Amino acid sequence: MTNLAELKEIAPKPIWNGVAARVVQGERITLAVVELEPNGLVPEHQHPNEQLGIVLEGSVTFRIEEESKRLGRGGTWRIFGDAPHEVRAGARGAVVIDVFTPTRTDWESIEDDPARSPRWPS
Repeated sequence: MTNLAELKEIAPKPIWNGVAARVVQGERITLAVVELEPNGLVPEHQHPNEQLGIVLEGSVTFRIEEESKRLGRGGTWRIFGDAPHEVRAGARGAVVIDVFTPTRTDWESIEDDPARSPRWPS
């Protein structure tokens, strides 16, 4: 990957059914623009990576451990390493930014899906 790129040049990775991410990978940090289809679900999971994020478009209902909240544009989250969490997109889907440290090396083996049309930025 080049050091400078337009988001539209980055092919999406299908992370879960109905959830794709365009990933910018650094040496110690991962930035992802994640697009969730309407009512798309990221099932409960956990990972050692710390995660921060913000909603750019649409809405999501996030659950981190026992805390749950619907978040619209500008809503943010922080997830400490190994905390169980899940998210469901609203009826119109969502576009979010997620940042992980250390990097999401588990995503490196996921094949890009260049045929998938990104919805953001429009």
